[in-house]
Amino acid sequence: MLSERQRMILNAIVDDYIRSAEPVGSRSISKRGDVTFSPATIRNEMADLEELGLLEQPHTSAGRVPSIKGYRYYVDHLVTLDGVGDQDARKLRTFFAEKMTHWEGVIEHAATILSQLTNYTSIVLGPEMFSTTLKHFQLLPINDASAVAIIVANTGHVEHRTISIPEGVEMDDLRNIVNLLNDKLAGVPFYKVKSVLHSEVAKELNRHAEQCEGIISMLEQTITEEHEPKVYLSGASNMLTQPEFKDVDKAKTILGMLEETQLLMQLFGQSPGGIQVKIGTENGLEAINQCSLITATYTHEGQSLGTIGILGPTRMEYGKVIGLLNYLSQDIAVMMSRWHK
Repeated sequence: MLSERQRMILNAIVDDYIRSAEPVGSRSISKRGDVTFSPATIRNEMADLEELGLLEQPHTSAGRVPSIKGYRYYVDHLVTLDGVGDQDARKLRTFFAEKMTHWEGVIEHAATILSQLTNYTSIVLGPEMFSTTLKHFQLLPINDASAVAIIVANTGHVEHRTISIPEGVEMDDLRNIVNLLNDKLAGVPFYKVKSVLHSEVAKELNRHAEQCEGIISMLEQTITEEHEPKVYLSGASNMLTQPEFKDVDKAKTILGMLEETQLLMQLFGQSPGGIQVKIGTENGLEAINQCSLITATYTHEGQSLGTIGILGPTRMEYGKVIGLLNYLSQDIAVMMSRWHK
């Protein structure tokens, strides 16, 4: 449990470091108008906060920076949520005044405006991302070389595709394949189908079919091609403007991760709803150990329609980003509900 003085000093250090990207010393803290303690007192408290794991000393200088634990305490106990400023509010009002007739337009526009307002990277997932699953799969042979694949989603959406059957695959093989797919893939979200095909389904097919590689290729194209997850990114290059990522290799690692849909899905996971903040190593991906991700779900009548997120350095303006996401997610939910009535 931190004392009130420790809380005030930690808050001041986080705020100053977010603003300057430079280690914060006791003298700079003592000059703040809201701090009445001497530099010596502040130094002692900073040493205690470092011992508690809330601050780190990156160099031999007297300056300190927040640790992941320090940012977590700040977000959970100290952060002040910023209201949406007049200029930002005008941009958001313009956004919501536009007449968009499909949800993809809303999502893409939301991603763009978020990256512009925050100067970070915005990531927006569409409503089908986690909730659309494979309900049923069927293959109807046309002849020895082709068949019609019928893919039914839990939403009721049905797709028909004519596919080529790998040479040497018999009708009995097809029936076994269909049974196996319905056993292994029913209820699996479409964004996970590819990985299940290459793990559980491939393992079973290896036991029963010599043409396993050709069959897996056929199934992957058939089931996943039309169900690629829709991820909308904006402002990826904003990472390059942050002092933390001036190192080209660090920046390339992060930008590469942003191009991998499956990694983004892993990063977002199944959000429990509301505003969620993951800081540094809490994200579980080494590529963004120096980043924070703040997400918000937008819902309609208790059902999640999608997720919006902001990715930036751990030295992120948490109060501003959380305030913006809270504001935007609520209004997006109202707008998106037009297509869910």
